[in-house]
Amino acid sequence: MGLVQTEILDKVGIITLDNTKKLNALSEQLVDDIIGALDCFQEQKIPVVILRAPDGVRVWSAGHDVKELPPKMRDPLSYYDSLERLLRAVEQYLGPVIAMVHGSVWGGACDLIMTCDIVIADETAKFAMTPAKMGVPYNLTGILHFMNRLPINIAKEMFFTADPVSAERALQVGIINHLVPEKELLSFTLDLAATINTRSLLSIEVIKEQFRILSKAFPISPADFERVQGLRRKVYDSHDYEEAITAFLEKRPAHFKGE
Repeated sequence: MGLVQTEILDKVGIITLDNTKKLNALSEQLVDDIIGALDCFQEQKIPVVILRAPDGVRVWSAGHDVKELPPKMRDPLSYYDSLERLLRAVEQYLGPVIAMVHGSVWGGACDLIMTCDIVIADETAKFAMTPAKMGVPYNLTGILHFMNRLPINIAKEMFFTADPVSAERALQVGIINHLVPEKELLSFTLDLAATINTRSLLSIEVIKEQFRILSKAFPISPADFERVQGLRRKVYDSHDYEEAITAFLEKRPAHFKGE
């Protein structure tokens, strides 16, 4: 596939993001290639998938491709947005999807990490949630991914500051499951996948689906949902949203006005 490389090692599917010239930004094409690889592994009933970047990269993924964000007056993270489709594909994969992280993870790619079932990282990993830098009103589903994985005060700090979280702190707060030396990252991840493969895969498939359903079992009234959508609309209709995209493309700091 064009922007990913795939292989199967001992019943473990490996998807390698392979658009390093663009920092593995989650463009629609890259997303389609990842989903295509997941679909192919699903057809072959590959029980465990590892999602990784090539060896030695500084950036695991730069997140949502800013050039593909819609202009003002449109929801940048609607149900059919490419990032949203990718997150659902990971959640709905039949078995565990393990993120193997070397390098920094930004924005929507950080949400992808939160959506993966297990995260293994080395000391080069950093995690930053950056919608506040882009004037993007993040959606309910994405917020919930963070609330399900982290203490709410940690999730708020990540969203409010948009500052990177180091690998050591990521381990402490629960973003990652294991922090291992760089030289051991692949072998450790493959060993973990191999252990999972010795268990009842039918049981794991059902348990994963239960986790998915229960993690979304937060009631919200229709009125509250409409209010949230209205609040988000105020942001993506705003000067700040338009300014953030323009500033990114012009490679300058954004000047927010709060309007």
